[in-house]
Amino acid sequence: MKFLIVNGVNLARTGQREKGVYGAESLEEINAGLAAFAKAHGHEADFFQSDIEGELCAAIGRAEGVYDGIVLNAGAYTHYSYALRDAIAGVSVPVVEVHMSNVYAREEFRKKSVLTEVCKGEVLGFGKASYQLALESFWL
Repeated sequence: MKFLIVNGVNLARTGQREKGVYGAESLEEINAGLAAFAKAHGHEADFFQSDIEGELCAAIGRAEGVYDGIVLNAGAYTHYSYALRDAIAGVSVPVVEVHMSNVYAREEFRKKSVLTEVCKGEVLGFGKASYQLALESFWL
């Protein structure tokens, strides 16, 4: 199987910002671990990150017919991006929403996702392992 891991706004600064929430590893280090994890299970993973909403939507659209699944951490776009919601709804590729932190234990505005109802599932609160659990959900 082939997967696309999509990271949204501010996630390029993972490992530099709010280490108590997101950890000390960079996004590149997390991605390297995910690539190795996928490969160890006989799968492939590609990666895309952007702070630009339209680029994230375009990446999801381009996944059609190329990937078996998408793991998406949209960052703050989770809470208000109807454009991302429509992009997810517009493809047949299943999407699992991911958050490293437990958004339900944080600020009130983080407790609502406009993406969840068009995603296959949601994994949150396990730090970088949230990505691995999301990947596993596709082949278990």
